[in-house]
Amino acid sequence: MQLPIYLDHAGTTPVRAEVVAAIIPYFTENYGNPAAIHSLGLVAREGVETARDQVASALNAAPDEIVFTSGGTESDNTAIFGVANASRGRGRHILATKIEHHAVLEPLDTLRGRGFDVEYLTIDKTGRVEAEEVRRRLREDTILVTLMHANNEIGTVQPVAEVGAICRKAGVAFHTDAVQSFGRIPIDVRSMQIDLLSLSGHKFYGPKGVGALYVRRGTALNRFQEGGEQERGRRGGTLNVPGIVGLGKAAVLACEELHSEASRLTALREQFFARLVAEVPDVHIMGHRLARLPGHIHFCVDGIEGEPLLLALDAAGICCSAGSACAAGSTEPSHVLLALGVDRGLARGALRLTMGRATNCEALDYTLDTVCSVVRSLRLLSTNRPRSTTFADL
Repeated sequence: MQLPIYLDHAGTTPVRAEVVAAIIPYFTENYGNPAAIHSLGLVAREGVETARDQVASALNAAPDEIVFTSGGTESDNTAIFGVANASRGRGRHILATKIEHHAVLEPLDTLRGRGFDVEYLTIDKTGRVEAEEVRRRLREDTILVTLMHANNEIGTVQPVAEVGAICRKAGVAFHTDAVQSFGRIPIDVRSMQIDLLSLSGHKFYGPKGVGALYVRRGTALNRFQEGGEQERGRRGGTLNVPGIVGLGKAAVLACEELHSEASRLTALREQFFARLVAEVPDVHIMGHRLARLPGHIHFCVDGIEGEPLLLALDAAGICCSAGSACAAGSTEPSHVLLALGVDRGLARGALRLTMGRATNCEALDYTLDTVCSVVRSLRLLSTNRPRSTTFADL
């Protein structure tokens, strides 16, 4: 077995060799600006439009409905501010959940300060929303519902298709943050009746710093970034051609392997959970047990702090996280776990293991053996020493 074992694919993924090979010519040979009309510009534009076709095909969208961005955060911001600014004359009511990514929650807080009425849907202890509650909470002045497809921390998958149907019937724009789900579970924006969808390349073996926003034809959306007429006037700025080409290639590869990888990772996940529950006393699995991303493991252990557990695992050659990469370094418990009603003390001991293409049984067995050993050591130290335990104690 080769160390380190990487179990933080929800944070980022390694760029695939095939993607790197596709990107390199656009740094060295096909370096033209796609807005230029000379031959090098046309070659660059062809690369961009091929990628647009590839991303559109992965979503069952039309190519002209794809807007390239710098990543998931920009896509979320564009969708939320764009719809709000375009629809303020019709209403100012927005529905969301408290377990959204900060790239959604912070723009909503900004809109609240500008006079928008932002309300949060009830979630159950697994992090799921009931579609019928969305129907009940819609108002005549509702302009947007934003609901992430799959949660980045606990892996719970939302009933997006059901919510999409409700919003479409009511004539309300529906946005979903699919940064975690794209390339991991099937997405069809037509059948799921999604109006806006955010994705990010580095979550599915593409490059960092590039993403896309799907915008259904006819959706009212003011552009978020000024400075040029690129992307059919929807986003100003010179396009990141190498990144976009890599995004398209990564999307193709992810779709080709989606079903086989989902099946494989789901089996590994369930094997891990079975051993975890049997071998670690007082463990709490977070998120929905079935409506869950295939390679997503999240749990808390009574009496265990997350930081010493993470540090001990890292020392053993295991790379994982306590939750969202965007909250790394925060001493506060996860806002997602607190929204689920998890005790603050228990929430401080959260551990997230997210699998990928290189993950196998041997790696997971080693990881679980290490978790069991570290938990025993931490509990022993906690029992014998009336003070907080640090990694230095191990």
